[in-house]
Amino acid sequence: MRRPDVTVIGAGLAGCEAALSLADEGFSVRLVESKPLRRSAAHASDDYCELVCSNSLKSADPLTAHGLLKRELRTIGSRVLEEAEKCAVPAGSALAVDRKLFSAAVTGRVRAHTNIETVHEVASAAPEGVTIIATGPLTLPPLDGFLREKFGALHFYDAEAPIVSAESIDTDSAYFAARYGKGNPEDYLNCPMTREEYDAFYDALVTAERADGHAFEKGEIFEGCMPVEIMAARGRDALRFGPMKPVGLTDPRTGKRAYAVLQLRRENAAGDMYNLVGFQTNLKFGEQKRVFGMIPALKNAEYLRYGVMHRNTFIDAPRSIDACFRARSDGGLFIAGQLSGVEGYVESIASGRSAALHAARLLRGFTPEPLPSDTVIGALARYVAAENDNFQPMNANYGLLPPMDIRDKTERKRAYAARSDQSLKSYLEKYTWKSEAQL
Repeated sequence: MRRPDVTVIGAGLAGCEAALSLADEGFSVRLVESKPLRRSAAHASDDYCELVCSNSLKSADPLTAHGLLKRELRTIGSRVLEEAEKCAVPAGSALAVDRKLFSAAVTGRVRAHTNIETVHEVASAAPEGVTIIATGPLTLPPLDGFLREKFGALHFYDAEAPIVSAESIDTDSAYFAARYGKGNPEDYLNCPMTREEYDAFYDALVTAERADGHAFEKGEIFEGCMPVEIMAARGRDALRFGPMKPVGLTDPRTGKRAYAVLQLRRENAAGDMYNLVGFQTNLKFGEQKRVFGMIPALKNAEYLRYGVMHRNTFIDAPRSIDACFRARSDGGLFIAGQLSGVEGYVESIASGRSAALHAARLLRGFTPEPLPSDTVIGALARYVAAENDNFQPMNANYGLLPPMDIRDKTERKRAYAARSDQSLKSYLEKYTWKSEAQL
């Protein structure tokens, strides 16, 4: 078998992004994927880019950090984000996708590419030559052992939210509306509760039996995917300021705001499946049906998928990789995706695109240069590489960027975006291989 220019291990978001990016630039890519031979406990499909926890890729609003991250990815050419936007389902200001259509679209694009050879096998280590490992937080053995030995391994727990059948929702007890009237009112189906209903639900939730009796230590549960029962244990109103906040939602039937509201978001393009937004959980399946059934709109809900919790692994990035996602001990090896310590779907795509960008420069004989620190992509890369004795995965956020002394929040966000645009433009003009080839 002829040695490829690049080996990419893992066909998730980061791996497919890296493989497609490099293949489009003319490099031969060998994509190594364990499916269908073996799957992790959280995966159910043989297609690539399978979304596990949610179908949301977070905000598309350009004035948010996630919106800016998407804008940057369009600038540097993300193939996976392009497919995600083609498979979008209504979700207000968020980018949510039909999971099956999205996964199938990326899989088809990868398999059709003449520069990508897909090999179905369970990897055990990085081969010789330029390699990008993007096997995700549920990396299978024996590769997990290789990563632990070479990079150190840390972990945290996260959870998935249930999905219910649309036809089983009691729509007489729910209403369509967008928060603050922004966006399409039919993007979210809202399930209101009175104070008495919420109090009864809360008492049942915090005493419900969990599927795993593990006593989670502080720091083991990622805030962005915290089980709803653990969040509720922080206080009776914790959910009313979190996933059940009623602010900005007026029931058109009464003209009033409910005491608490659970939002349901369309899971697929057909609209026959709904996701319980923010209701990641580790309750036993029977308990999910019983407790969530206390929400009037879900009293007869049919669960197409119950929520589950799983353990995610990531490397000790600050001691292992640099701001190009490149291994400090091996200049031809890159780590991308959640394995690297970025947290979130779009962040994983960004790390895959970054790793491919830097790998391409290396293959052309140039030294990889980190993306600018005043871009969200560059700031994330620097976060995972920076010295940190209590390293934890990180989502995109403005707190990672160099601050700007602008009081008005909206104007400051616009300034962040303008600065990012200019920095990214300058970077691409200076560090593309075509530019350097002229030196």
